[in-house]
Amino acid sequence: VQLQASGGGLVQPGDSLRLSCAASGFTFRGRIMGWFRQAPGKEREFVAAISWNGGLTDVADSVKGRFTISRDDAKDTGYLQMNRLGAADTAIYLCAADPFRWADRAEQSAYDYWGQGTQVTVSS
Repeated sequence: VQLQASGGGLVQPGDSLRLSCAASGFTFRGRIMGWFRQAPGKEREFVAAISWNGGLTDVADSVKGRFTISRDDAKDTGYLQMNRLGAADTAIYLCAADPFRWADRAEQSAYDYWGQGTQVTVSS
């Protein structure tokens, strides 16, 4: 079972990035997927989640209106589109899957599978 996050990098303030989370070794379809991030010296925080069929999405207030989560079950891949990036978005971004309930989407402990993370650095 593996989740592989990719797409991070060094960008300037105001730029955009799209992160990908590719699943292997288990059935991605039908599972809730989430993104979390951890900045240096800070605790890991919830960023976004998408329901098992993509019908529901949720993003943290800090990224609302700038970040969009999506999924392509045919490719066993989830995405996080990040626009208007700022220095506060600098962090390691991790994807995770399969909390049992949608109500637990923001709870790290509810996720069964985690990727290794991809670094996003926003700097001029």
